[in-house]
Amino acid sequence: MAEHLISIGDAQENLLSCAAFLAERIKSSEGHSQAMRALLPFYLGKENVDLAAEFANSIDDPFMRDRLLTLVAEKCAAIDDDEYAFQLVEAIEDGGTQAQARERMALAKSAKGDFEKAFEIAETLDHPDNIFAAIAVNASEDGNGETASKAVEAIGFPYAQAVTLQTIAGQKIEKKENREAVELLEKALESADEIDFTEEKIRALTDIASHFTDANRKDRAIETLDKAKHLAEKLENVYRDTFLSNIAYGFFRAGTVDLADRTLDLVNDKTQISSCLVGFAREYWANGEKEDALETLEESYAVLKSQHEKETRDSRAKFGLFGTIAALFASFEKPERAIEIAQEIPNEEEQTSALAQIAQISTLKGEDASAIQAVHAIAEDSRRLSAFVGISDAQKRLDKKEEAIKTLNEAAHLAETVPQLASRSAAFNEFAKRFADYGELERAREITHENLETIAEIRDESSQAVALAALSEIYEANNFELTAAEKEILLAMIRKAES
Repeated sequence: MAEHLISIGDAQENLLSCAAFLAERIKSSEGHSQAMRALLPFYLGKENVDLAAEFANSIDDPFMRDRLLTLVAEKCAAIDDDEYAFQLVEAIEDGGTQAQARERMALAKSAKGDFEKAFEIAETLDHPDNIFAAIAVNASEDGNGETASKAVEAIGFPYAQAVTLQTIAGQKIEKKENREAVELLEKALESADEIDFTEEKIRALTDIASHFTDANRKDRAIETLDKAKHLAEKLENVYRDTFLSNIAYGFFRAGTVDLADRTLDLVNDKTQISSCLVGFAREYWANGEKEDALETLEESYAVLKSQHEKETRDSRAKFGLFGTIAALFASFEKPERAIEIAQEIPNEEEQTSALAQIAQISTLKGEDASAIQAVHAIAEDSRRLSAFVGISDAQKRLDKKEEAIKTLNEAAHLAETVPQLASRSAAFNEFAKRFADYGELERAREITHENLETIAEIRDESSQAVALAALSEIYEANNFELTAAEKEILLAMIRKAES
């Protein structure tokens, strides 16, 4: 392991330095690697690439070392320190990771409009399509059509070319330039016709059709979806139902309910059927057809609920969809039904997430009683945190500052019941950020001090260092200075790490 880079003096005066000090002295190779991986982005955010590179080099695991050097090289490219970036790339031992580092450098150059340099780096790679795609999209956004066209033509794989063209078309649609968008989508179709891999071709056609709908060419959308449907029907793998479900939704958006229903009839997986019906319900509601929306959402729920455990391919996706349906009922002004469905979700994490969403949606709709009911439906106090935070955020959006602060204080009180100290620390950070945003700097300062005391009690060395780094961002963002008492807390952690 490399010589330590952070001194005791620096560590006691700065939270991030203290976090790095602790991380450097973690004896476990795995723990040291995890801590450094988490800390590196903080130093890159400060553009301290020299120290970040040193931290990366201090890691024993060559794979992790190479990955972190890649991140540093990418940052160097973004701040135009190209010479150092290439030096770091050369220091990467694995050939594949080295190529990825060059690609990320080129993407960074493209993102800042340095297309010439991005092209130059792309020429050094065996598979530069991702770079050409990024150049095309970024150049188009910058109004540089010539460079965008050159980059699109340079793309070797038809699927990548089709995706790039429809992404640029999406930019045009956002700018209300539908004619130009349609021209690009027609070119994307030509590229899609050259795709050999059936699943990729179906995915490309379905996405292109969606853009045709957005560009008000529903006739072309329907024709394109029909091609995708014929291909999907012939599949004999697990992707068949997913594709057909997406195609059915595409038909619905394109205005042909009959084709949508007929396509959905071909789907066997009830999770996919239910997901598609959720899409239908959203479209009905957006079009003001509220009765149809509620009826379709009920049908979606009934289909999903009827799926036997033996039929379920992905339990996590199924539970997540139950949560989506519950939240959508809240959006459709049926909070009681929403809470009822959420409480039936057997997965506690998904149930909590759904109830928290319902609480926030109900608050935004002025249904405070339903919001409170959703919160109280969450069994454990510690799990109610996210719900209260969501309500506070909603109250802020409604310009109800006093209510938002009151709710946030209630959440902060509940944080003390969270048994995992690292999770409690993360919650305190969220509260402090919001109190500061509300102008309650004194309360934010109280929370950050309490958080520092909490972090000092974390036993896992890696988790402690990461939590300290996260807290440092809040101190810096709000110009909070360490008190004498807080420096003593840091000193105690330093001494423990040194022992």
